[in-house]
Amino acid sequence: MSSPATMTALGIAAAVPPAPGIAAAVPPAVVASLLGDTETDVQDILHRPIPATMRALVLLREDEQRMRSAPADKRHGFATLHYRDVPVPQPGVGEVLVAVMAASLNYNTLWSARHEPMSPFRYLGQFAQLEAANARHNVDYQVIGSDACGVVVQIGEGVTNCRPGDRVVIHPGVVNPQSPMVHADAVRDDHTRAWGFETNFGSLAEYCLVRASQLMPKPAHLSWEEAASLPLVNGTVYRMLVSDNGARLRLGESVLIWGGVGGLGSLAIQYVLRAGGHPVAVVSSPAKAELARALGCEAVIDRSAEGYRFVAADGSPNMRDMLRFRKQVRSLNHGRDPEIVFEHTGKETFATSVFVAAHGGRVVTCGSTSGFDHGYDNRYLWMHVKSIIGSHGANWYEAWQANDLVCRGLIVPTVSAVFPLAETRQGIEQMRSNTHVGKIAILCQAGQSGQGIEDPALRARVGEQRLMLFR
Repeated sequence: MSSPATMTALGIAAAVPPAPGIAAAVPPAVVASLLGDTETDVQDILHRPIPATMRALVLLREDEQRMRSAPADKRHGFATLHYRDVPVPQPGVGEVLVAVMAASLNYNTLWSARHEPMSPFRYLGQFAQLEAANARHNVDYQVIGSDACGVVVQIGEGVTNCRPGDRVVIHPGVVNPQSPMVHADAVRDDHTRAWGFETNFGSLAEYCLVRASQLMPKPAHLSWEEAASLPLVNGTVYRMLVSDNGARLRLGESVLIWGGVGGLGSLAIQYVLRAGGHPVAVVSSPAKAELARALGCEAVIDRSAEGYRFVAADGSPNMRDMLRFRKQVRSLNHGRDPEIVFEHTGKETFATSVFVAAHGGRVVTCGSTSGFDHGYDNRYLWMHVKSIIGSHGANWYEAWQANDLVCRGLIVPTVSAVFPLAETRQGIEQMRSNTHVGKIAILCQAGQSGQGIEDPALRARVGEQRLMLFR
């Protein structure tokens, strides 16, 4: 799938100059120092017999009752994460077995560990009821993880879009191709599920099982871990901001971006800049503010320095700080309210998002990391004809378009930390405590960070400083 001939057929062109404020390329010699023996690694995997078992990070059904009986604020989740051997799944009709070179963490990994918003094993039971072949997902363990980059090692009956040896990244949407709604928008199909969250055999393992309709070409200029960090967040941001199913970002519009240097926010800044827009990033520390500026975002709000508290002690919106925040946003946005608010933090910020959006503006939301129960004054919505757009992941076409932008060097990964699979819990703890920036990658079968780069020339054009900005 990711051979040069295939990449040419996909119309993937050479990289264009970096976005404003992003460092230019460094000498190719620096890039060469990062290269691993990619072809040897891949051939070794292909010639190695597929084992009966694999190492994986799993949840166990035996922990379900104990975890679900605990209050939500006590579910730290690490006692539910087990690193152990489980069977290597075999591909069925339309399925593909991939040797996972690297994976990455998303907030749904933390939700899985906490058994939120409901039991992972309830998700598996629901998935098993959709199609007869899904029953094998409903076992007493779940391999979690929704982002991966790796090598196809085995294909099931009816698979025609890949072959063993192809280097791929995984789109996390699991769909039923026989469902009519899938052919309009898979995200709107109530049978679509999030791989490694609502299904089994996810990415945090030596091998993963996916459907052929989840495969996309690995960006040739990226390392295994860089490529693995992108599919879920990149598709999510594309749908939220660019797609006809999202906010439909227009040339020159301003976008308020919560969590400006997180996995989603750091990509949202890039998309807004590429679209000729004006991002206003909200971050939580001076160091994160500097990273946002390094990405090219000139308008940055450090909410910790300003002492904002958007929710009062009684749970109601804190109008005093909301007014103060709107004034600061306007001062950084040429006196204007933002046409779009990029929202994923939820309970803590949602009322403020609705309040500060421009008259006729759009609040697009894909999550609620600070809580699912949102409260806001509806007068600021209906009397100012604003819209709230719910967005969840991406369909395969949107994910493919977003991945194409990465393959061309227009959007870059923001990996800040890399852990081996056996130490995944350390990465999850960084995410839980919000001490990380960008994305946290996990090495599975890759021997070390920096391997898997196939196109050093394109990497040099994109710029090593730009690609390594968060490390």
